[in-house]
Amino acid sequence: MVRHVVLFSWKDGTGPDKIRDIEQSFAGLAGKIDLIEGFEWGTDISVENIAHGFTHCFLVTFKTKEDRDTYLPHPEHRKFVEMIKPYLNDALVIDYQAK
Repeated sequence: MVRHVVLFSWKDGTGPDKIRDIEQSFAGLAGKIDLIEGFEWGTDISVENIAHGFTHCFLVTFKTKEDRDTYLPHPEHRKFVEMIKPYLNDALVIDYQAK
């Protein structure tokens, strides 16, 4: 399995309604792109205070690297990425193969 970990931090002024729309849109990709094997997300609840402004973590699971590679340029994923760009302060992505 391949895990695609995505962290987001938001630009100042990005309100809770817009963030909720983005959360729902990202979650909705699982119903539009059949290569997605699993999807989960949450917001930072760490007490360590080292999240560096990242508040949201999304975990997208694929069976293979090839499925992940097909997902990245998928039109629905590209549309989502373009939709969120005006609101993102920063994003961090790490992919790994589950052991």
